[in-house]
Amino acid sequence: MIVVTGVSGALGGAILGGLRAAGGLEVAGASRSGDGTAVRHADFDRPDTLKEAFEGARVLVFVSAGYAEDDVVLARHGAAVRAAADAGVEHVIYTSLAASGERLTIALAHRWTEARLAEAPFDVTVLRNGLYAEIPAGLALMGAAAAAESGVFAAPLGAGRVSVVARDDLAAVAVRVAAEAWQDVVSGGERRHAGRTYELEGLSAVGGHDLAEVLSEVLGRPVSYLPVPLGAARAGLAGLEAYQAGHTMSTFANIGAGLLEARRSDLPAFLDAPRSARDLIAAVVRAGVGASH
Repeated sequence: MIVVTGVSGALGGAILGGLRAAGGLEVAGASRSGDGTAVRHADFDRPDTLKEAFEGARVLVFVSAGYAEDDVVLARHGAAVRAAADAGVEHVIYTSLAASGERLTIALAHRWTEARLAEAPFDVTVLRNGLYAEIPAGLALMGAAAAAESGVFAAPLGAGRVSVVARDDLAAVAVRVAAEAWQDVVSGGERRHAGRTYELEGLSAVGGHDLAEVLSEVLGRPVSYLPVPLGAARAGLAGLEAYQAGHTMSTFANIGAGLLEARRSDLPAFLDAPRSARDLIAAVVRAGVGASH
């Protein structure tokens, strides 16, 4: 059996859906909100729920437990690794963070988890996922109303650009790796993904000027990009949890410093035609602008 965690989230849900659609696989989803029947109950903050959630799993797709303070994420991920070992899982596939994000504050928990997995008694595949194209798309959408009035898109991105990838493409890679890992475990053959780390960076990068061009297309009027100082941007994050604000500022700072552009990607080895980040961003902005009218 393949068990996928975090299926109430967008990435985990897409992976579970893709595995079910593939056919011929015994698959179960697990999440904090699981009812124990249709979806297994797996609360990473309650480690006692995890062994049962992972029961019978030969392959586990371990979707990162998401935003929280670092100590909370480390406790969650450590519990998941121990539970997978206790449940006799043979191969764990973990959704981590791409190399271009090494200086981001969210990298700490991912690299710590990779180290714990490397010490565990099962095979491991690390999918180092690039940042979602939905992130700059959301930023462009937030600035759409002001851009429609002023013709200016203001954002704290400096002159930098960020390599981004469609979340559905990352899900598709996870589906393929999980299905092949399960086939290898069942057949007893060579485990082609065991011990492998794949850098799933986006193949294209976007910056403030690119987002302004998307807004120009969607709004039907010229929009220019105005870089905003980080200090000014921080004030707009006042409603967020402290760790969310910190991670957001880290992302802005890394983009502005030109540190989030990928140098290489394993994505083409898995997908014939990765989705265009620019097209995805335009579609999100177009749908959001249309919904607001």
